Amino acid sequence: MNAAIYGFDGKFLTGDNYRSPGFHPGLFTRIFPSLSFYGRLFGGPVFRLCRLAAKGLCDDAAWTRASVEVAELVESVGGKIAVEGMAAISAVDGPCLFVANHMSTLETFMLPGIIRPRRPVTFVVKNSLVSMPFFGAVMRSRDPVVVGRSNPREDLARVLEGGKKRLARGVSIIIFPQSTRSSDFEPRLFNTIGVKLALHANVPIVPLALKTDAWGQGRPVKELGKIRPELTVRYRFAPPLRITGRGREEQAAICGYIAQTLREWRRADETRALNL
Repeated sequence: MNAAIYGFDGKFLTGDNYRSPGFHPGLFTRIFPSLSFYGRLFGGPVFRLCRLAAKGLCDDAAWTRASVEVAELVESVGGKIAVEGMAAISAVDGPCLFVANHMSTLETFMLPGIIRPRRPVTFVVKNSLVSMPFFGAVMRSRDPVVVGRSNPREDLARVLEGGKKRLARGVSIIIFPQSTRSSDFEPRLFNTIGVKLALHANVPIVPLALKTDAWGQGRPVKELGKIRPELTVRYRFAPPLRITGRGREEQAAICGYIAQTLREWRRADETRALNL
């Protein structure tokens, strides 16, 4: 896809992999990375995108551009980003599901900038994200599949019905089967909703492992956690897989892939810390 023709930012159209080129922040940012990051986040891409959404002008290009700006803010405070396996995003002709672990707010902001320049995409999101002031208008403009997180049976029905409609229109879907964001991955808490939707709609799944704890969990506001530039932000896409039978083997394979990838990354981080 030619990003310029469609108005999308081509930052992540770098073949199969992307790695940050390296950036040396100023003294203030090195001392106060969280303050620097959030000040520019809310004064920059979030403000502009909310303003566009309020006017009904938040289109895919604006959404993608804001997503890339968030990635660039991470890099501007000294953070590193590594994305692997991006060829998998375009490896199927039709729509697909991206099934990933959920670690922080950062992947919700960043994934549109990585995926949308290659294919149309939206999210499965909880109701609170579409009903919040200001940013709720942005999420509603993306036509997500909305779940309530209070009744699992109702949520499954909404995902199967709403997901199938969007997939039939050629829109791929990002889904986080964990019930809540966590830096730890527990396969028993990684539900089968992605596998069930893939079966229901007859589309492939692209497993995605991610490590985004550079944006920590905050208290009392979970979305406003500490920014830790020393932790590399990582994404790794696996080749697409088709669901057969009841999908038990595929569910196990997805969980195994994410768990193994996270272990590999953590070992790399530990080794790097010892060598500093």
